[in-house]
Amino acid sequence: MHRPLIGVTGPDRGGLAAWLATWLAVRRAGGRAVRITPRRPHAGLVPDALIIGGGADVDPGLYGAQHVSLLRELEAVEPRRVQRLMGLMLYPLLWLLRRTLLTRFSGGDAERDRLEQRLIRDALERGVPLLGICRGMQLLNVVCGGTLHQGLEGFYEEHPQIRSVLPRKRVMLAEGSRLRDILGCANCAVNALHDQAIDRLGEGLEAVAREPNGVVQAVEHTGAPFVVGVQWHPEYLPQRRDQQALFRALVDAARE
Repeated sequence: MHRPLIGVTGPDRGGLAAWLATWLAVRRAGGRAVRITPRRPHAGLVPDALIIGGGADVDPGLYGAQHVSLLRELEAVEPRRVQRLMGLMLYPLLWLLRRTLLTRFSGGDAERDRLEQRLIRDALERGVPLLGICRGMQLLNVVCGGTLHQGLEGFYEEHPQIRSVLPRKRVMLAEGSRLRDILGCANCAVNALHDQAIDRLGEGLEAVAREPNGVVQAVEHTGAPFVVGVQWHPEYLPQRRDQQALFRALVDAARE
């Protein structure tokens, strides 16, 4: 049987576990995966489908926002007066530390942003099937003109924010959505490794899965044959038939 070629994006450094897990998921679904990174963009490659993978946060400048300042982060964690004064005193030191040392480890990936924006726009123009995973869903939303929440602290005041590779978070799927048909359930358990999420939806996108607190967990493009984005990481759930079905649906769409 013909194995469609699935392009899978990722960073130049790191991301090996995600790549191997995605390669296996695509292979099991009947496709063959090729890794695409800024240093290895495979110019001239025409994949049958695309997976825009997870990774570093999307640059807020791409959707007209500024980086959340360290002062706001400190206030969000501890708003009391004494701690706020301490935050004001420590802010210059923390700012310098982040600028000099931490940005190389925790910052964004401008080259990857540019590469994936181009790939997403090309896929939307040509009708290429596309699956966005975590960061990939967020960047899809930005390319379509939407915005992101840079922090989600306020959404988890009543319930703890789950951060686990295991399927410990429950999301509800919209009735009549493609994703609900693919997964075969009205709600499902997923993992959670994200720090950001969709704020304003981009043009043509529809929210098709949410958490009970309203955080968007999946989107679909209403004007494209197959464009789906999920906030979780289905590649890390190989034991779940519903999550493997997502890769199978992408490969089937590529084959068509």
